[in-house]
Amino acid sequence: MKARRVRAALKGWGGVGAMAVVLALTAVFALVLPLSQSRGDGSTGAGGQGVARGTQTKAEECTDPQDQSLAPSGDQNGATVQAIRDRGHLLVGVDQNSYRWGYRDPNSTTKTSELEGFDIDLAHAIAGEILGDRNAIRFRAIPTNERIPAIQDGRVDMVVRTMTISCTRLEEVAFSSPYFETGQQVLAPKASDITGYDESLANKKICTANGSTAWETLDADKKDGKLVASADIKTTVPNQLDCLVRLQLGEVEAVVTDGALAASQAAQDPTVELKGKPFTTEYYGVAMKKGADDLVRRVNQVLVDYRKNGWQQSYDKWLEPSLGESAGPPAVKYK
Repeated sequence: MKARRVRAALKGWGGVGAMAVVLALTAVFALVLPLSQSRGDGSTGAGGQGVARGTQTKAEECTDPQDQSLAPSGDQNGATVQAIRDRGHLLVGVDQNSYRWGYRDPNSTTKTSELEGFDIDLAHAIAGEILGDRNAIRFRAIPTNERIPAIQDGRVDMVVRTMTISCTRLEEVAFSSPYFETGQQVLAPKASDITGYDESLANKKICTANGSTAWETLDADKKDGKLVASADIKTTVPNQLDCLVRLQLGEVEAVVTDGALAASQAAQDPTVELKGKPFTTEYYGVAMKKGADDLVRRVNQVLVDYRKNGWQQSYDKWLEPSLGESAGPPAVKYK
């Protein structure tokens, strides 16, 4: 599914004031969030038994990171899965600021708005199949640059947070098969003379998130001469949404991030828009601890079922307004 042009008539949060509210939420990333009710459809299913394989491919051997995950299995008896079942709930790292992916609606009329969005629906589906209860889940809000540490130190069982599968990250964590395809794009004010990932970025300040594939791409492209030399990429933030606030305040002139996220941010603020076409192809996956092969296989079985019953319903509800009609989830290959 390729990111598409954002519809101009979309309603959004808009405005620096609303963004300031969302930015304040970012500061509580260590907070354990309350149980959230599911807003999407999912399905349960069983898969065959699987035999554990070795660790993920090292970066120097990796050319297609989205194809490096383990074959799915419905086995519930692996050590990692059984520990989660014994505990009785799933610990999931998510975002609570990404509009339509994982966020709390500031316009909610309820006293405590629930987490909702495309990634939240998937997290509930995983809990439903592993534990038999879609709400047997505890969310932890994790900023972009804390996703991998949160997995490695055991704060969460997994991260479901628009996390791109990359060869570098495969050295540090394990990933499920891909559940979404996107690509890096430029976000800038509509009135800007920026036209895309090109010479129009000369002398422009660009914001990216710490630990993001966007920053890695810009850094590598600048060293290789693929990015105009005068582009300023020094501005980085802990959470990707912080870049939108910097853009609104005039502290930067462009944001580079996944097109799927950028489209949702354009829906929040109608004064900004995507500039140019995606200049990379990337895939989101569920990130888990390296060596937790039984959990990786179990999540991959959930994704097999979810792609058939749940994925499209969730996409239509959350993402279709900003990304347009979907061609469906990405094709999957396993090791």
